[in-house]
Amino acid sequence: MKNSTSRFSDRVDNYVKYRPGYPLEVLELLKTSCGLTPDSLIADIGSGTGISSRLFLDHHNTVYGVEPNQEMRHAAEMFLEEYNHFHSIDATAEKTHLPADSFDFVIAGQAFHWFDRERARQEFQRIIKPSGWVVLIWNERQTNTTPFLIDYEQMLLEFATDYTQVNHTNISSEDFTRFFHPHPVKTASLPSQQSFDLESLTGRLLSSSYAPNVGQPGYIEILARVQHIFKQHQVDGKVDFKYDTNLYYGHIS
Repeated sequence: MKNSTSRFSDRVDNYVKYRPGYPLEVLELLKTSCGLTPDSLIADIGSGTGISSRLFLDHHNTVYGVEPNQEMRHAAEMFLEEYNHFHSIDATAEKTHLPADSFDFVIAGQAFHWFDRERARQEFQRIIKPSGWVVLIWNERQTNTTPFLIDYEQMLLEFATDYTQVNHTNISSEDFTRFFHPHPVKTASLPSQQSFDLESLTGRLLSSSYAPNVGQPGYIEILARVQHIFKQHQVDGKVDFKYDTNLYYGHIS
């Protein structure tokens, strides 16, 4: 299995173009449930190309994006260059180099399943304010709600290199309970969707670290399969990914 810090380095362009954002309803939920305001200071851990950071930057929050992967961090700096309240930090979830007792919200998106969770939890406790919130957010692609999504999932199971090992759904409810213990973990799920033509569907596939990339075994085969699936299921030249945007949030200190 590839090193978690470097495994997306050759996929940054597709990641920036084709990965989904997060629905605005995330902000509304955090305003209502956690007291999020534009003055809340945000630490985005494993911030990648800046997708999750942008949600809060558009809400006028100051965001510190912590990302160890050089290519993804530089992509975020370009993607978010218009936001002077974004600060890019070369560091890890386990050692963020951020000041102690400073942040109202510590958020983590898709990257959370790569963290050393116990060490990351200790670091989150160090940097968060006593009344601060940890919010874990990610988009979970539905796998069995439409014929297209069923066929897409089967393709990954057949051709993707380490899909079953790195799939973020491998994290269980017990893992979240343990991470937030002794405080309760709150949960919410919001619907979201992406539409793709064939080019963007191919880019979305290749943005995933488990998909064979150019020159790797299985690359030609998985491209042929995704083209077949698209042609079989497209309507007016489009297919849809349906997501559940899942949130796990609470206090940890």
